[in-house]
Amino acid sequence: MTVRIEKDGKVWTVIHSRPEARNAMDPASADALEDAFNAFNADPEACVAVLWGEGGAFCAGFDLKYSASLVDNPRPLSSLEYPENGGPAPRGPMGPTRMELDKPVIAAIAGPAVAGGFEVALWCDVRIMEASAYFGVYCRRWGVPLIDGGTVRLPRLVGTGRAMEIILTGRKVPSEEALRIGCCEQVVPDGTSRQAAEAMAHEIARFPQACMRADRRSVYLQQGLGVREAMEREWANGVPAFAAEGAVGAARFASGKGRHGDFSDL
Repeated sequence: MTVRIEKDGKVWTVIHSRPEARNAMDPASADALEDAFNAFNADPEACVAVLWGEGGAFCAGFDLKYSASLVDNPRPLSSLEYPENGGPAPRGPMGPTRMELDKPVIAAIAGPAVAGGFEVALWCDVRIMEASAYFGVYCRRWGVPLIDGGTVRLPRLVGTGRAMEIILTGRKVPSEEALRIGCCEQVVPDGTSRQAAEAMAHEIARFPQACMRADRRSVYLQQGLGVREAMEREWANGVPAFAAEGAVGAARFASGKGRHGDFSDL
């Protein structure tokens, strides 16, 4: 199996393991990753997922050896096209990149996250990179376009001009630059990205989940909207979560819990 899941309470770590190919994505791995995240999303006990590439590489992109086989037989690509009637989309070429989950995913990035692997990292909610890890649109040199969300998500993180330069040049983006421009959220020593991502995942999993997921959902729902419409969506999205958890939480605070920023007793 190229994909496996390791569970620790409310945290699931989804592991992509093709170390001989630097975790380059092939169709079997893409299918397996989508299945893993569908299972995570459906499990009521699972709260946060970590995505980690085993063997020192997050993902070196789509398997170019497989891509070369499509020159004379491009039909497999047609199965990934968006339906004309607006129905459910098939999986992305890189697997879960078209999924809209209800729960957060943290990318634990070692080594390369390049080409399609960069797009997978951008799909995640948070990215934790090891010091020697790097991004890059390395598919630029082979004439392979970004078709799994790279041109959509990267500008939303770092701005249009900076994203354009990274996309057009295909250059390496090391971890310290990624942190500086907002393309990742944390840089950790080599060999510790999984540990750091799982620690963050457990911290998030401690909180009341309905309100956490409502806030996460609201961040995505407001993209591209004017302020008034975005505020209206935030309100409509957040009020049910407050009714489910917020009033009870406020009562706990009033009784003395969580004063002075203390989150130790939730």
